[in-house]
Amino acid sequence: MVRVGTLPMRLLALDYGADIVYCEELIDIKMLQCKRVINEVLETVDFVAPNERIVFRTCERERDHVVFQMGSADAERALAVAKLVESDVAGIDINMGCPKEYSTKGGMGAALLSDPDKIESILTTLVKGICKPVTCKIRILPSVEDTVNLVKRIEKTGIAAIAVHGRKKEERPQHPVHCDVIKAISEAVSIPVIANGGSHDFIKEYADIETFQKATAASSVMIARAAMWNPSIFRKEGFCPLKDVMQDYIKYAVRYDNHYTNTKYCLCQMLREQLETTQGKKLHAAQTTQEICEVFEMGDFYEETTAIFEAKKTSLETKMQDEDDQMEDPDVIKMAVRFDKREYPPQITPKMYLLEWCRKEKHPQPVYETVQRPLDRLFCSVVTVAERKYRSSLWDKSKKLAEQAAAIVCLRTLGVPEGKLCEGENHLVNKRKRGDQERLISRDHGEDPAEPSHKKANFIEETSDMDVLKMPR
Repeated sequence: MVRVGTLPMRLLALDYGADIVYCEELIDIKMLQCKRVINEVLETVDFVAPNERIVFRTCERERDHVVFQMGSADAERALAVAKLVESDVAGIDINMGCPKEYSTKGGMGAALLSDPDKIESILTTLVKGICKPVTCKIRILPSVEDTVNLVKRIEKTGIAAIAVHGRKKEERPQHPVHCDVIKAISEAVSIPVIANGGSHDFIKEYADIETFQKATAASSVMIARAAMWNPSIFRKEGFCPLKDVMQDYIKYAVRYDNHYTNTKYCLCQMLREQLETTQGKKLHAAQTTQEICEVFEMGDFYEETTAIFEAKKTSLETKMQDEDDQMEDPDVIKMAVRFDKREYPPQITPKMYLLEWCRKEKHPQPVYETVQRPLDRLFCSVVTVAERKYRSSLWDKSKKLAEQAAAIVCLRTLGVPEGKLCEGENHLVNKRKRGDQERLISRDHGEDPAEPSHKKANFIEETSDMDVLKMPR
Protein backbone atom coordinates (compact mmCIF):
# COMPACT_ATOMS: atom_id res chain seq x y z
CA MET A 1 0.00 0.00 0.00
CA VAL A 2 1.24 3.46 -0.90
CA ARG A 3 2.63 5.29 2.17
CA VAL A 4 1.99 2.23 4.36
CA GLY A 5 4.29 -0.52 3.10
CA THR A 6 7.47 1.18 4.33
CA LEU A 7 10.12 -0.52 6.47
CA PRO A 8 8.64 0.05 9.98
CA MET A 9 5.24 -1.40 9.00
CA ARG A 10 6.81 -4.33 7.18
CA LEU A 11 8.95 -5.26 10.17
CA LEU A 12 6.02 -4.93 12.55
CA ALA A 13 3.90 -7.23 10.38
CA LEU A 14 6.69 -9.83 10.39
CA ASP A 15 6.94 -9.58 14.18
CA TYR A 16 3.23 -10.33 14.51
CA GLY A 17 3.33 -13.35 12.21
CA ALA A 18 3.17 -12.34 8.55
CA ASP A 19 5.16 -14.68 6.32
CA ILE A 20 5.80 -12.27 3.43
CA VAL A 21 5.66 -8.47 3.25
CA TYR A 22 5.53 -6.16 0.24
CA CYS A 23 6.98 -2.70 -0.12
CA GLU A 24 4.74 0.02 -1.51
CA GLU A 25 4.54 0.19 -5.31
CA LEU A 26 7.73 1.88 -6.53
CA ILE A 27 7.94 3.17 -10.09
CA ASP A 28 10.70 1.78 -12.32
CA ILE A 29 11.85 5.15 -13.69
CA LYS A 30 12.26 6.56 -10.19
CA MET A 31 14.20 3.51 -9.01
CA LEU A 32 16.57 3.65 -11.98
CA GLN A 33 17.71 7.09 -10.81
CA CYS A 34 18.70 5.69 -7.41
CA LYS A 35 22.05 4.65 -6.01
CA ARG A 36 22.38 1.65 -3.72
CA VAL A 37 24.00 2.84 -0.50
CA ILE A 38 25.00 0.88 2.60
CA ASN A 39 23.89 2.86 5.64
CA GLU A 40 26.32 1.80 8.36
CA VAL A 41 24.65 3.85 11.07
CA LEU A 42 21.18 2.35 10.61
CA GLU A 43 22.51 -0.97 9.27
CA THR A 44 20.23 -0.72 6.24
CA VAL A 45 20.50 -0.79 2.48
CA ASP A 46 19.17 2.45 1.03
CA PHE A 47 18.21 3.26 -2.53
CA VAL A 48 18.77 6.99 -2.73
CA ALA A 49 17.39 9.40 -5.35
CA PRO A 50 19.52 12.25 -6.78
CA ASN A 51 17.77 14.67 -4.41
CA GLU A 52 18.96 12.51 -1.47
CA ARG A 53 15.46 11.19 -0.77
CA ILE A 54 15.29 7.56 0.38
CA VAL A 55 13.07 5.79 -2.15
CA PHE A 56 13.47 2.27 -0.72
CA ARG A 57 15.06 1.19 2.55
CA THR A 58 15.46 -2.39 3.69
CA CYS A 59 17.46 -4.37 6.24
CA GLU A 60 18.77 -7.85 6.97
CA ARG A 61 15.79 -8.73 9.20
CA GLU A 62 13.39 -8.78 6.24
CA ARG A 63 15.75 -9.84 3.49
CA ASP A 64 14.21 -13.31 3.07
CA HIS A 65 10.65 -12.05 3.48
CA VAL A 66 10.27 -8.76 1.60
CA VAL A 67 8.93 -8.66 -1.95
CA PHE A 68 9.86 -5.62 -4.01
CA GLN A 69 6.65 -4.37 -5.62
CA MET A 70 7.29 -2.50 -8.84
CA GLY A 71 5.20 -0.31 -11.11
CA SER A 72 6.35 -0.75 -14.71
CA ALA A 73 5.09 -0.75 -18.26
CA ASP A 74 8.40 -1.63 -19.89
CA ALA A 75 10.16 -5.00 -19.80
CA GLU A 76 13.72 -3.70 -20.03
CA ARG A 77 13.23 -1.06 -17.36
CA ALA A 78 11.61 -3.63 -15.09
CA LEU A 79 14.58 -5.95 -15.55
CA ALA A 80 17.07 -3.18 -14.82
CA VAL A 81 15.30 -2.36 -11.55
CA ALA A 82 15.00 -6.02 -10.60
CA LYS A 83 18.75 -6.49 -11.08
CA LEU A 84 19.39 -3.40 -8.97
CA VAL A 85 17.50 -4.74 -5.94
CA GLU A 86 17.43 -8.53 -6.27
CA SER A 87 20.31 -9.18 -3.87
CA ASP A 88 18.44 -7.33 -1.11
CA VAL A 89 14.93 -8.81 -1.45
CA ALA A 90 13.16 -12.17 -1.50
CA GLY A 91 11.27 -11.62 -4.74
CA ILE A 92 10.03 -9.18 -7.38
CA ASP A 93 6.35 -8.38 -7.93
CA ILE A 94 4.80 -6.43 -10.78
CA ASN A 95 1.72 -4.47 -9.76
CA MET A 96 -1.03 -4.99 -12.34
CA GLY A 97 -3.96 -4.16 -10.10
CA CYS A 98 -3.56 -0.57 -8.90
CA PRO A 99 -6.47 1.51 -10.29
CA LYS A 100 -5.05 4.87 -9.16
CA GLU A 101 -4.31 7.45 -11.85
CA TYR A 102 -0.66 7.94 -10.84
CA SER A 103 -0.10 4.31 -11.82
CA THR A 104 -2.48 3.81 -14.76
CA LYS A 105 -1.61 7.04 -16.60
CA GLY A 106 1.83 5.63 -17.31
CA GLY A 107 0.39 2.36 -18.60
CA MET A 108 1.18 0.63 -15.30
CA GLY A 109 -1.00 -1.00 -12.66
CA ALA A 110 -4.50 -1.96 -13.78
CA ALA A 111 -3.83 -0.40 -17.21
CA LEU A 112 -1.74 -3.49 -18.01
CA LEU A 113 -4.81 -5.72 -17.78
CA SER A 114 -5.90 -4.52 -21.22
CA ASP A 115 -2.49 -5.33 -22.75
CA PRO A 116 -1.76 -9.07 -22.28
CA ASP A 117 1.16 -8.94 -24.72
CA LYS A 118 2.94 -6.37 -22.57
CA ILE A 119 2.16 -8.38 -19.43
CA GLU A 120 3.72 -11.44 -21.05
CA SER A 121 6.77 -9.48 -22.19
CA ILE A 122 7.47 -7.97 -18.77
CA LEU A 123 7.02 -11.18 -16.80
CA THR A 124 8.92 -13.39 -19.25
CA THR A 125 11.83 -10.95 -19.30
CA LEU A 126 11.99 -10.91 -15.50
CA VAL A 127 11.70 -14.67 -15.07
CA LYS A 128 14.54 -15.23 -17.53
CA GLY A 129 16.66 -12.32 -16.31
CA ILE A 130 16.87 -12.75 -12.53
CA CYS A 131 17.34 -15.54 -10.02
CA LYS A 132 14.72 -14.50 -7.46
CA PRO A 133 11.03 -15.51 -7.72
CA VAL A 134 8.81 -13.27 -9.84
CA THR A 135 5.13 -12.68 -9.05
CA CYS A 136 2.39 -10.29 -10.09
CA LYS A 137 -0.86 -8.97 -8.70
CA ILE A 138 -3.98 -8.41 -10.82
CA ARG A 139 -7.60 -7.35 -10.48
CA ILE A 140 -10.38 -9.40 -12.05
CA LEU A 141 -11.74 -8.63 -15.52
CA PRO A 142 -15.42 -8.06 -16.40
CA SER A 143 -15.99 -11.78 -16.99
CA VAL A 144 -14.76 -14.89 -15.17
CA GLU A 145 -13.77 -16.50 -18.46
CA ASP A 146 -11.58 -13.57 -19.52
CA THR A 147 -9.96 -13.45 -16.10
CA VAL A 148 -9.15 -17.16 -16.07
CA ASN A 149 -7.77 -17.01 -19.62
CA LEU A 150 -5.51 -14.09 -18.68
CA VAL A 151 -4.21 -15.87 -15.60
CA LYS A 152 -3.48 -19.03 -17.62
CA ARG A 153 -1.46 -16.92 -20.05
CA ILE A 154 0.38 -15.30 -17.13
CA GLU A 155 1.10 -18.75 -15.64
CA LYS A 156 2.95 -19.75 -18.82
CA THR A 157 5.51 -16.97 -18.29
CA GLY A 158 7.00 -18.99 -15.45
CA ILE A 159 6.07 -16.77 -12.50
CA ALA A 160 6.14 -18.28 -9.02
CA ALA A 161 2.70 -17.10 -7.86
CA ILE A 162 -0.10 -14.67 -8.65
CA ALA A 163 -2.05 -12.43 -6.28
CA VAL A 164 -5.65 -11.68 -7.22
CA HIS A 165 -7.59 -8.73 -5.83
CA GLY A 166 -11.19 -9.91 -6.13
CA ARG A 167 -12.58 -6.65 -7.52
CA LYS A 168 -12.73 -5.09 -10.98
CA LYS A 169 -10.55 -2.06 -11.63
CA GLU A 170 -13.52 0.32 -11.36
CA GLU A 171 -14.69 -1.17 -8.04
CA ARG A 172 -13.69 0.19 -4.65
CA PRO A 173 -13.45 -1.27 -1.11
CA GLN A 174 -17.16 -0.73 -0.41
CA HIS A 175 -18.02 -3.11 -3.27
CA PRO A 176 -18.18 -6.80 -2.29
CA VAL A 177 -15.15 -8.94 -3.07
CA HIS A 178 -15.79 -11.62 -5.73
CA CYS A 179 -14.61 -14.76 -3.95
CA ASP A 180 -16.13 -16.94 -6.67
CA VAL A 181 -13.81 -15.48 -9.30
CA ILE A 182 -10.71 -15.96 -7.15
CA LYS A 183 -11.86 -19.55 -6.52
CA ALA A 184 -12.29 -20.18 -10.25
CA ILE A 185 -8.74 -18.95 -10.82
CA SER A 186 -7.36 -21.10 -7.98
CA GLU A 187 -8.97 -24.18 -9.53
CA ALA A 188 -7.79 -23.36 -13.05
CA VAL A 189 -4.05 -22.96 -12.51
CA SER A 190 -1.29 -24.91 -10.78
CA ILE A 191 0.75 -21.98 -9.43
CA PRO A 192 -0.08 -20.61 -5.95
CA VAL A 193 -2.90 -18.06 -5.93
CA ILE A 194 -2.82 -15.35 -3.25
CA ALA A 195 -6.31 -14.06 -2.40
CA ASN A 196 -6.64 -10.33 -1.72
CA GLY A 197 -9.49 -7.92 -1.04
CA GLY A 198 -11.14 -9.45 2.02
CA SER A 199 -10.48 -6.75 4.60
CA HIS A 200 -13.94 -5.14 4.28
CA ASP A 201 -16.15 -8.21 3.97
CA PHE A 202 -14.29 -11.02 5.71
CA ILE A 203 -11.21 -10.27 7.74
CA LYS A 204 -11.94 -8.72 11.11
CA GLU A 205 -9.59 -10.92 13.17
CA TYR A 206 -6.97 -13.65 12.72
CA ALA A 207 -9.50 -16.52 12.48
CA ASP A 208 -11.16 -14.81 9.51
CA ILE A 209 -8.01 -15.22 7.42
CA GLU A 210 -8.64 -18.96 7.13
CA THR A 211 -12.32 -18.32 6.33
CA PHE A 212 -11.34 -16.08 3.41
CA GLN A 213 -8.75 -18.58 2.24
CA LYS A 214 -11.30 -21.40 2.15
CA ALA A 215 -13.89 -19.23 0.37
CA THR A 216 -11.40 -18.53 -2.41
CA ALA A 217 -9.58 -21.91 -2.43
CA ALA A 218 -6.38 -19.86 -2.48
CA SER A 219 -2.94 -20.97 -1.35
CA SER A 220 -2.54 -17.95 0.91
CA VAL A 221 -4.09 -14.61 1.80
CA MET A 222 -2.78 -11.07 1.29
CA ILE A 223 -4.05 -8.50 3.79
CA ALA A 224 -3.86 -4.77 3.18
CA ARG A 225 -6.30 -2.44 4.94
CA ALA A 226 -6.99 -4.71 7.91
CA ALA A 227 -3.24 -4.88 8.53
CA MET A 228 -2.93 -1.11 8.10
CA TRP A 229 -5.56 -0.59 10.82
CA ASN A 230 -3.86 -3.04 13.18
CA PRO A 231 -0.80 -5.06 12.08
CA SER A 232 -1.34 -7.51 14.94
CA ILE A 233 -4.10 -9.05 12.78
CA PHE A 234 -1.37 -11.57 11.85
CA ARG A 235 -1.05 -12.70 15.48
CA LYS A 236 -2.50 -16.15 16.12
CA GLU A 237 -3.15 -15.30 19.75
CA GLY A 238 -5.34 -12.36 18.78
CA PHE A 239 -4.99 -8.59 18.65
CA CYS A 240 -2.55 -6.71 20.85
CA PRO A 241 -3.81 -3.53 22.51
CA LEU A 242 -3.67 -0.73 19.96
CA LYS A 243 -1.51 1.38 22.28
CA ASP A 244 1.15 -1.35 22.34
CA VAL A 245 0.96 -1.78 18.56
CA MET A 246 1.44 1.92 17.95
CA GLN A 247 4.35 2.12 20.36
CA ASP A 248 5.99 -0.87 18.68
CA TYR A 249 5.53 0.86 15.33
CA ILE A 250 7.06 4.09 16.63
CA LYS A 251 10.10 2.19 17.91
CA TYR A 252 10.77 0.89 14.40
CA ALA A 253 10.09 4.31 12.90
CA VAL A 254 12.70 5.92 15.16
CA ARG A 255 15.12 2.99 14.87
CA TYR A 256 15.13 3.24 11.08
CA ASP A 257 14.85 7.03 10.79
CA ASN A 258 11.49 6.93 9.04
CA HIS A 259 10.34 10.34 7.77
CA TYR A 260 7.94 11.85 10.27
CA THR A 261 5.20 12.48 7.68
CA ASN A 262 5.08 8.79 6.81
CA THR A 263 5.13 7.78 10.48
CA LYS A 264 2.31 10.21 11.20
CA TYR A 265 0.21 8.93 8.28
CA CYS A 266 0.50 5.29 9.37
CA LEU A 267 -0.37 6.11 12.98
CA CYS A 268 -3.42 8.06 11.82
CA GLN A 269 -4.62 4.97 9.93
CA MET A 270 -4.39 2.98 13.16
CA LEU A 271 -6.16 5.58 15.30
CA ARG A 272 -9.08 5.91 12.85
CA GLU A 273 -12.13 6.84 14.95
CA GLN A 274 -9.86 8.08 17.74
CA LEU A 275 -8.41 10.91 15.64
CA GLU A 276 -10.77 13.40 17.30
CA THR A 277 -9.55 12.50 20.77
CA THR A 278 -6.98 14.64 22.58
CA GLN A 279 -4.22 12.23 21.57
CA GLY A 280 -5.42 12.18 17.96
CA LYS A 281 -5.39 15.97 17.75
CA LYS A 282 -1.88 16.12 19.24
CA LEU A 283 -0.71 13.58 16.67
CA HIS A 284 -2.27 15.61 13.87
CA ALA A 285 -0.39 18.70 15.11
CA ALA A 286 3.01 16.95 15.42
CA GLN A 287 5.64 18.22 12.99
CA THR A 288 8.67 16.09 13.89
CA THR A 289 9.42 12.51 14.92
CA GLN A 290 10.30 13.77 18.38
CA GLU A 291 6.90 15.44 18.74
CA ILE A 292 5.19 12.24 17.63
CA CYS A 293 7.11 10.33 20.29
CA GLU A 294 6.06 12.83 22.94
CA VAL A 295 2.39 12.35 22.00
CA PHE A 296 2.77 8.66 22.88
CA GLU A 297 4.91 9.26 25.98
CA MET A 298 8.05 8.01 24.22
CA GLY A 299 10.17 11.15 24.40
CA ASP A 300 12.86 9.39 26.46
CA PHE A 301 13.04 6.56 23.93
CA TYR A 302 13.54 9.06 21.12
CA GLU A 303 16.35 10.87 22.93
CA GLU A 304 18.11 7.65 23.92
CA THR A 305 17.89 6.17 20.42
CA THR A 306 19.05 9.31 18.62
CA ALA A 307 21.94 9.66 21.10
CA ILE A 308 23.02 6.10 20.29
CA PHE A 309 22.94 6.84 16.57
CA GLU A 310 24.88 10.09 16.96
CA ALA A 311 27.55 8.27 18.98
CA LYS A 312 27.70 5.51 16.37
CA LYS A 313 27.97 8.04 13.55
CA THR A 314 30.78 9.87 15.34
CA SER A 315 32.60 6.59 15.95
CA LEU A 316 32.29 5.57 12.29
CA GLU A 317 33.47 8.99 11.13
CA THR A 318 36.50 8.78 13.41
CA LYS A 319 37.29 5.28 12.21
CA MET A 320 36.88 6.36 8.59
CA GLN A 321 39.14 9.36 9.12
CA ASP A 322 41.78 7.14 10.72
CA GLU A 323 41.59 4.77 7.75
CA ASP A 324 41.81 7.71 5.34
CA ASP A 325 44.87 9.00 7.16
CA GLN A 326 46.55 5.60 7.03
CA MET A 327 45.83 5.16 3.33
CA GLU A 328 46.49 8.79 2.42
CA ASP A 329 48.88 9.29 -0.46
CA PRO A 330 51.64 11.54 0.92
CA ASP A 331 52.20 12.93 -2.55
CA VAL A 332 48.69 14.45 -2.77
CA ILE A 333 48.72 18.18 -2.09
CA LYS A 334 45.77 19.20 0.10
CA MET A 335 44.04 22.39 1.17
CA ALA A 336 40.78 22.98 3.02
CA VAL A 337 38.81 24.75 0.27
CA ARG A 338 35.31 24.69 -1.21
CA PHE A 339 33.91 25.99 -4.48
CA ASP A 340 31.33 28.78 -4.10
CA LYS A 341 29.88 29.73 -7.49
CA ARG A 342 28.84 33.12 -6.13
CA GLU A 343 32.51 34.10 -6.10
CA TYR A 344 32.88 33.54 -9.86
CA PRO A 345 31.41 35.11 -13.00
CA PRO A 346 28.50 33.22 -14.63
CA GLN A 347 29.63 30.10 -16.51
CA ILE A 348 33.26 30.54 -15.45
CA THR A 349 34.78 27.92 -13.14
CA PRO A 350 38.20 26.95 -11.74
CA LYS A 351 38.13 23.81 -13.89
CA MET A 352 38.01 26.00 -17.00
CA TYR A 353 41.02 28.00 -15.85
CA LEU A 354 42.95 24.85 -15.03
CA LEU A 355 42.20 23.34 -18.43
CA GLU A 356 43.31 26.51 -20.21
CA TRP A 357 46.54 26.61 -18.20
CA CYS A 358 47.28 22.96 -19.06
CA ARG A 359 46.79 23.64 -22.77
CA LYS A 360 48.91 26.76 -22.61
CA GLU A 361 51.72 24.87 -20.88
CA LYS A 362 51.23 21.91 -23.23
CA HIS A 363 50.35 19.52 -20.37
CA PRO A 364 47.84 16.67 -20.74
CA GLN A 365 44.24 17.48 -19.85
CA PRO A 366 43.52 17.34 -16.07
CA VAL A 367 42.26 13.95 -14.86
CA TYR A 368 39.71 13.85 -12.02
CA GLU A 369 39.19 10.78 -9.81
CA THR A 370 36.13 11.16 -7.57
CA VAL A 371 34.90 8.87 -4.80
CA GLN A 372 31.79 8.91 -2.64
CA ARG A 373 31.91 8.12 1.08
CA PRO A 374 29.14 5.62 2.01
CA LEU A 375 28.53 6.95 5.51
CA ASP A 376 27.36 10.44 4.59
CA ARG A 377 27.33 10.17 0.76
CA LEU A 378 29.78 13.07 0.39
CA PHE A 379 32.31 13.32 -2.43
CA CYS A 380 36.07 13.90 -2.67
CA SER A 381 38.00 14.40 -5.91
CA VAL A 382 41.69 14.18 -6.75
CA VAL A 383 42.93 15.97 -9.87
CA THR A 384 46.15 14.95 -11.56
CA VAL A 385 48.02 17.70 -13.43
CA ALA A 386 51.57 17.33 -14.79
CA GLU A 387 51.98 14.12 -12.77
CA ARG A 388 51.11 15.85 -9.48
CA LYS A 389 47.93 15.24 -7.47
CA TYR A 390 45.73 17.78 -5.70
CA ARG A 391 42.59 17.60 -3.58
CA SER A 392 40.57 19.47 -1.01
CA SER A 393 40.60 18.02 2.50
CA LEU A 394 36.89 18.93 2.75
CA TRP A 395 34.22 16.59 1.37
CA ASP A 396 31.42 18.02 -0.79
CA LYS A 397 27.78 17.16 -1.40
CA SER A 398 28.21 16.60 -5.15
CA LYS A 399 30.76 15.24 -7.60
CA LYS A 400 30.94 18.52 -9.51
CA LEU A 401 31.61 20.60 -6.38
CA ALA A 402 34.36 18.18 -5.29
CA GLU A 403 36.07 18.45 -8.70
CA GLN A 404 35.90 22.24 -8.66
CA ALA A 405 37.47 22.24 -5.19
CA ALA A 406 40.31 20.00 -6.40
CA ALA A 407 40.90 22.39 -9.31
CA ILE A 408 41.11 25.33 -6.87
CA VAL A 409 43.77 23.52 -4.81
CA CYS A 410 45.81 22.90 -7.94
CA LEU A 411 45.52 26.50 -9.22
CA ARG A 412 46.43 28.02 -5.86
CA THR A 413 49.40 25.71 -5.47
CA LEU A 414 50.62 26.71 -8.95
CA GLY A 415 49.96 30.38 -8.27
CA VAL A 416 47.62 30.55 -11.26
CA PRO A 417 44.44 32.74 -11.28
CA GLU A 418 41.28 30.74 -10.69
CA GLY A 419 38.77 33.20 -12.15
CA LYS A 420 37.27 34.70 -8.98
CA LEU A 421 35.46 38.01 -9.26
CA CYS A 422 37.87 39.57 -6.75
CA GLU A 423 40.80 38.88 -9.09
CA GLY A 424 39.70 41.74 -11.34
CA GLU A 425 39.39 41.56 -15.13
CA ASN A 426 38.58 38.07 -16.28
CA HIS A 427 40.21 37.17 -19.58
CA LEU A 428 37.97 34.12 -20.13
CA VAL A 429 34.89 36.32 -19.86
CA ASN A 430 36.43 38.80 -22.31
CA LYS A 431 37.27 36.01 -24.76
CA ARG A 432 33.73 34.71 -24.53
CA LYS A 433 32.33 38.18 -25.28
CA ARG A 434 34.66 38.60 -28.27
CA GLY A 435 33.67 35.17 -29.56
CA ASP A 436 29.99 36.06 -29.29
CA GLN A 437 30.59 39.36 -31.12
CA GLU A 438 32.53 37.60 -33.92
CA ARG A 439 29.68 35.16 -34.42
CA LEU A 440 27.14 37.99 -34.58
CA ILE A 441 29.25 39.89 -37.14
CA SER A 442 29.73 36.72 -39.15
CA ARG A 443 25.98 36.16 -39.36
CA ASP A 444 25.32 39.84 -40.24
CA HIS A 445 27.72 39.61 -43.20
CA GLY A 446 26.32 36.31 -44.39
CA GLU A 447 29.46 34.34 -43.67
CA ASP A 448 29.42 30.61 -43.24
CA PRO A 449 28.52 29.90 -39.57
CA ALA A 450 30.48 26.66 -39.85
CA GLU A 451 33.78 28.55 -39.95
CA PRO A 452 36.65 26.37 -38.70
CA SER A 453 36.95 26.52 -34.93
CA HIS A 454 40.64 27.41 -35.00
CA LYS A 455 39.78 30.85 -36.49
CA LYS A 456 37.69 32.02 -33.53
CA ALA A 457 37.12 31.48 -29.83
CA ASN A 458 34.57 28.73 -29.41
CA PHE A 459 33.39 28.26 -25.85
CA ILE A 460 31.06 25.29 -25.35
CA GLU A 461 30.15 23.21 -22.32
CA GLU A 462 31.10 19.55 -22.65
CA THR A 463 28.45 16.95 -22.10
CA SER A 464 30.41 15.19 -19.36
CA ASP A 465 30.73 16.14 -15.73
CA MET A 466 34.05 17.80 -16.57
CA ASP A 467 32.32 21.18 -16.96
CA VAL A 468 35.18 22.61 -19.00
CA LEU A 469 35.52 25.11 -21.80
CA LYS A 470 36.77 24.31 -25.31
CA MET A 471 39.68 26.65 -26.01
CA PRO A 472 41.36 27.49 -29.35
CA ARG A 473 44.89 26.22 -29.72
